[in-house]
Amino acid sequence: MNTTFEGASLKKRTVTSTLSLFFQSGYAAFLGLAANLVVTILLSPQIFGIYITTLSFLSVLNYFSDIGLGASLIQKKEITDDDIKTTFTVQQLLIVSAIVIGFLLTPFIMSFYKLPREGQFLFWALLAGFFISSLKTIPSILLERNVKFQKIVFVQVVENTIFYITIIVFALLGFKLNSFTIAVLLRSVVGLVTIYSIAFWRPSLGISTKSLKELLSFGLPIQANSFLALIKDDFIILYLGKVLGFEGVGYIGWAKKWAEAPIRIIMDNISRVLFPVLSRTQNDKGFASKIVEKILHYQTLILAPTIIGMMLLMGTFVSLIPKYAKWEPALPLFYIFAAASLFSSYSTPFINLFNAIGKVKISLYLMIAWTTATWILTPFLTHFFGRPGFPMNQLLLSLTFFIVVFEAKKLITFRFIPNIYKPIVSSCIMGAGIIGILIFLNWSLYAFIASIVVGGSLYILSLHFLFSVNIMKEIKHIFTYD
Repeated sequence: MNTTFEGASLKKRTVTSTLSLFFQSGYAAFLGLAANLVVTILLSPQIFGIYITTLSFLSVLNYFSDIGLGASLIQKKEITDDDIKTTFTVQQLLIVSAIVIGFLLTPFIMSFYKLPREGQFLFWALLAGFFISSLKTIPSILLERNVKFQKIVFVQVVENTIFYITIIVFALLGFKLNSFTIAVLLRSVVGLVTIYSIAFWRPSLGISTKSLKELLSFGLPIQANSFLALIKDDFIILYLGKVLGFEGVGYIGWAKKWAEAPIRIIMDNISRVLFPVLSRTQNDKGFASKIVEKILHYQTLILAPTIIGMMLLMGTFVSLIPKYAKWEPALPLFYIFAAASLFSSYSTPFINLFNAIGKVKISLYLMIAWTTATWILTPFLTHFFGRPGFPMNQLLLSLTFFIVVFEAKKLITFRFIPNIYKPIVSSCIMGAGIIGILIFLNWSLYAFIASIVVGGSLYILSLHFLFSVNIMKEIKHIFTYD
């Protein structure tokens, strides 16, 4: 095999896959913004809170659907038909068991959270969608292994189009919470049909003991990480749903979704491509160092101005949208979540690095610490500060990113500060300009538009004149494969 050609091919597929994911995220973000605006204008924070809480319970069930076998298939250098068949069979056994448990728990969940009848229908729809979507797992994994995310992106574009347009249409028709129920079912069915039409795989059942042992050797530590993340992120929402009520969770969910939108679009996509790429080249530390530095540079170049700009403009945005004033109580939560998302973005690339090169225990120990801190601090902070308690916990945990960086430096050589300080300084200059405009133009619609235009210009100009960073050249460099 020509390793030079293979390396170039991998890099080309990496760029293509990353750009495809960014396109999908941008498209989904546009549709999601439209749907979120319609839903949060028409529906109350309480109904939105029911949706957020129900999704968290589904995440609990989703944990038991894989036990890390999917990640093992992606990480493993070579896979066999037995590996694939074993993964699919074990996954389906776990999923069916989880769904049965979910249905049996329905009366308890309805009583515990005092859900309306529509909440029960949504929960059942999520369970059904959970099973249908699980049938897409193997085709998706095979595409990820080959770093062909553009095909996965096509499926996601179709799913998101169906999902968000359905929510918008049925919310406008007055279906309220049932809008989510219908959208969940349609997305699942359409997504399944679409992925099998472009990446057909014939399902087969069977379990190979040898394959199962090999896959679990990597999969169990990964799944332990997932389990801790589940306890840290989703169980805590279930706890808050009971302590703060659905309205409180609605405000938290609104703030968290808006604040984390940039890192969901940027970091989630980078992570999805980074894991299989580093897994294929896990013995090349020079390549890992180079790609980590590039990620740090480009993510800061995009995330720093975006998050700082959102923090300064969200208050004006809420005041300008009709019937959006009901979300003003969530603004303080948004500011805390936004700061936390920027700091936590510097942990994500390194967690993927640890997992991809087989250092899963480092990720596991970090996740244990974060989960323990979440369940100690969140109840304490919520008791004394109410709704801001959970966002405050997220901010405190995000500041531990320096520990992750320190651990990564033990494995590979890279520069951290030199790759992030220029965009951060320019973002602060941009922020000062936005504050001046908002004050001078009295926080109006004109101020909102002028802030975006002038703020963006200040950012680009300060990068150019202070640090000789040319945005157009940076964008062009992303498209190169070196």
